[in-house]
Amino acid sequence: MLIRPEELHDETAIREVNQLAFGQEAEGALVDALREAGAVLCSLVAEDDGRIVGHILFSPATLEDGPSRWEVAALGPVAVHPEHQRRGIGSALILAGLDICRVRGYDVAILLGHPAYYPRFGFRPAAPLGIRWEHDAPEEAFMVMELQAGALAGRQGIIRFRPEFEGV
Repeated sequence: MLIRPEELHDETAIREVNQLAFGQEAEGALVDALREAGAVLCSLVAEDDGRIVGHILFSPATLEDGPSRWEVAALGPVAVHPEHQRRGIGSALILAGLDICRVRGYDVAILLGHPAYYPRFGFRPAAPLGIRWEHDAPEEAFMVMELQAGALAGRQGIIRFRPEFEGV
C-alpha cells in the first residue's frame, strides 16, 4: 500500500471511495467543494495495486476566543473502501496527514468523529478544555489534539469550520 498526495486524476476515485465508505454522496461533494474553494491543507490517498482504496482531507478551521483567532487543521473526511477496512489504512492516512499538518506549522487538529476510534491518535474531547464547536454535537465526538506540545495552553473558544461543511 502506498500513501501519497492526491493528484488531479484521482478526483473520481476519491469521490467513489467517500461515497462507498459513507453510503451517501455528501462527503465526496464536501471534498470537491473544499478543493474548488482552495481550502485543502492536505489531501492524501491510499493506493493498493494501483487502485485508490482510501482518502483523507484536512482543511483550515478557526478557533475564536473574542478578538483572538487561531487557524487549526480540521480532519475530515477520512474514508476507506468497505472491502479494505480494518487493515490499518485509515490509521496510516490519519498519521501521515497529522505529520504533514505538523510540518506545515499547524499546532492543533480538530475533528468530529467516533469517540472510541480517535483517542488512539491523541485526540481528546474538546469541551473540558473550553473548546466547543459552533453547532450542537455530542461532546464526546468533538475532539481536539495538540500537534505541538502546549499548543492549547490558554486557548479556548469556538471552532468554526469552513462554510463548505454546512451541507454535510
